[in-house]
Amino acid sequence: MAVPGGARRPLLLLLLGLLQGASSAVFEVKDGNGTACIMANFSAAFLVSYDTQSGSKNVAFDLPPSAHVLNSSSCGKENTSDPTLRIAFGEGHTLTFNFSRNATRYGVQRMSFVYNLSDTRTFPNASSKESKTVESVTDIQADLDTRYHCVSATETRMGGVTLTLRDATIQAYLSNSSFSKRETRCRQDVPSPTTAPPRPSPSPSPPPPESPSVAKYNVSGSNGTCLLASMGLQLNVSYARSDNTTVTRVLNINPNKTSASGSCGSQTVTLELRGEDVTLLLFQFGMNTSSSQFFLKGIQVNMTLPDARDPAFRAANESLRALQATVGNSYKCNAQEHVQVTQALSVNIFRVWVQAFKVEGDTFGSVEECLLDENSMLIPVAVGGALAGLVLTVLIAYLVGRKRSHAGYQTI
Repeated sequence: MAVPGGARRPLLLLLLGLLQGASSAVFEVKDGNGTACIMANFSAAFLVSYDTQSGSKNVAFDLPPSAHVLNSSSCGKENTSDPTLRIAFGEGHTLTFNFSRNATRYGVQRMSFVYNLSDTRTFPNASSKESKTVESVTDIQADLDTRYHCVSATETRMGGVTLTLRDATIQAYLSNSSFSKRETRCRQDVPSPTTAPPRPSPSPSPPPPESPSVAKYNVSGSNGTCLLASMGLQLNVSYARSDNTTVTRVLNINPNKTSASGSCGSQTVTLELRGEDVTLLLFQFGMNTSSSQFFLKGIQVNMTLPDARDPAFRAANESLRALQATVGNSYKCNAQEHVQVTQALSVNIFRVWVQAFKVEGDTFGSVEECLLDENSMLIPVAVGGALAGLVLTVLIAYLVGRKRSHAGYQTI
């Protein structure tokens, strides 16, 4: 939603004022033995757009000192659930951090915010009185047994909500009930070089990479498997380098150096991949309940491009319509699928076989072939039919000609 030009400066000043005036708070989650498993210390400011009878309105507020940890927060259980920090404040507002980890790193896998529009002090004249939920993935990550530390202000956009964290120290999977002495700094805190390095001599463009390796992925929830996928992935990223030249980088996702996670929901299933070249590659599948079909509706990529003018690359699109099949069936395509995410990003998917939401027995259901595969089958059929028609035409012409030649020798 566009904000009128005259309103941008007051909103920005208000948000900055909240950030400067917001006090940080320490939040802890403990297990049944009283041992802390999550600690977080940060200040937070919210900018929320909501509807009133006279049109859209923006309101900015900070996380108040009265904010507290809810009992529904959890340290998680091994191979069952992940740690969760839930912070409540005001009249029914909740900020949630969902953590996950792999062999070497952990992070906030997903952040969500529930805000209550019936809170008239915070949302005066709101046309709706219901509670709304927004969520987003984040780039909050750190090495295991280190604390995540970010002094700089970082923004997370969740629908019509912008959450800005400042001077944040966060750590999950604590080993001794306190922040680790070692830390992982956010990329925003890493200073950029003051002098440009000498420009290397131009080198020939590298040859295009080979087709990516095909890997199998699955996502499971409390009700079993909600996503099966087998595919090879290739990213095409266009960006401006520091010398203002525009390049396109082709990157194959290496399954051997990629960790996979995800989440299962009634209307949304996500697959999240993290690797040495990509901070986050997110696939989001949705369901059309009226037609009982699942489809790929969103892709998000977060990565660092060291030679880019802006090294922090992010591209996302949540209005896609690809890899579509009936719920309970699987979608399969041997041909290469090309998905244009944004002008700067496209994803090539090789030999894809995917099924979302309803998966029986951890095996793919009945196959629905892609149109590209069906067309590739039609070509040899059409060629064969044309050849058969040609042979039949020649044979008929031969027989007619032979009959006429015999008629010429009859006695008069």
